[in-house]
Amino acid sequence: MFDKLCYNASMKFPATQKKPLDSICIVIVCFSLALSSCTHSAAFAKKAPLKEKDVYQEYLNTFEEVYALMQDHYYQKVEPGDYKRFIKQFNEKIYPKLKDTGKSIDFIRWRSAAFLVDFLKTEEDIFSAFYPPKPAKEYEQTALGVRKDLGIEGKLTDKGFLVSHVEPRSDAYEKGLRSQDVLLKIDEQEVLALTEKKINELLMPLIDSKVDLTFLRTSDQSKKNITVTSKKYFKQTVFMIPMPIKGIYGLEIRRFNRKTAEDMLRFLEAFRAQAPIKGLVLDLRGNPGGPPLAAREISSFFLPGGEDFAYFHKRGQAKAELDVPAIPQRYHYDGPIAILIDKESGSASELFSGIMQKRGRAVLIGQNSAGQVMLKSMYHLDDESMLLLITGRGYHPDGTVFRFSGLDPDKVVPESDEDEILKYAASYLLYANKNQE
Repeated sequence: MFDKLCYNASMKFPATQKKPLDSICIVIVCFSLALSSCTHSAAFAKKAPLKEKDVYQEYLNTFEEVYALMQDHYYQKVEPGDYKRFIKQFNEKIYPKLKDTGKSIDFIRWRSAAFLVDFLKTEEDIFSAFYPPKPAKEYEQTALGVRKDLGIEGKLTDKGFLVSHVEPRSDAYEKGLRSQDVLLKIDEQEVLALTEKKINELLMPLIDSKVDLTFLRTSDQSKKNITVTSKKYFKQTVFMIPMPIKGIYGLEIRRFNRKTAEDMLRFLEAFRAQAPIKGLVLDLRGNPGGPPLAAREISSFFLPGGEDFAYFHKRGQAKAELDVPAIPQRYHYDGPIAILIDKESGSASELFSGIMQKRGRAVLIGQNSAGQVMLKSMYHLDDESMLLLITGRGYHPDGTVFRFSGLDPDKVVPESDEDEILKYAASYLLYANKNQE
């Protein structure tokens, strides 16, 4: 439903709105490199052994490509002298040390490229990084909130595989599988004859694979047989959390992706159907963020449509401005809001929280946030490795930059008091609601 209200399938803005961000994927860093697990690629394994001078030239070619990308796209100017100093250090220290380890050509090339990025980036930048192919693929899939599997999670019990969660946009959900159902067979294999590890492997087949499932439906204790397809889908990102005070509702937003606004709308409509919303708690603790466009879309529920939302500025380019989408008034929520944040709340979650705080639309409760309101763009190399770069900083409409030091909460709650934070937030909202009446 929200797609129809705010944007079309290509994520372009309507003609009446401002210029969108470019089409580069915008992501948030949330995983460290697992370089030690990288092995020699199949392509290199099939080649004849290279002469040392040719191997060295391959390293230089990768370095020059990474350096050129940073020159063109990094949010700060990269000095040629710094690159020359890195090459000198590579020749004198890095290459001799890595060569003696006996690691593959690819390992040395990827590891050295990671050193290059660390050498050239600014001290305050803890996000730009170089990813070998396998970690790059895992990072991209997780950061964008996109999965390619059956969308089924659970645990093995003495009765079968008890389903704990089925992704709402997966084929399994569309075919009728639900949480608390029990898988009995996977492709004619008895679940009880399999290990939990093997079951999880079978539930994560290659894209477009078809899998036969037999399950016991909890609602009526009937057996069902379905054939499901492994496909690409956006993960559910919004979940309801129970609140201790009636009329105060809570939503946990675990990260941001293309469907976050759609998930939120579904819950807001469900809350309205139960009883008037006296207050809303949005739990963004541990939320690493995602695309800024997702933060822009959910702002439309709480801010007037057409207002300036924020802008991002890349080096040498015009400002990329975002405004609040205009949606029908019946979807708005104008009551009090508390947003929970902590040191792991970053990127789009900080962008949304900071805008809501500065506009006086919400109070922030918890701990200082991560300080990650910036554009991060992915650049894929021919060997499927990836360079992740900060390409722009985030700003409030008045020109105030989002700080690397993060957001300061209105009410600081130590980590030791996290169990009480929902009670505090609910009590605050109830008080705020009474003052509005």
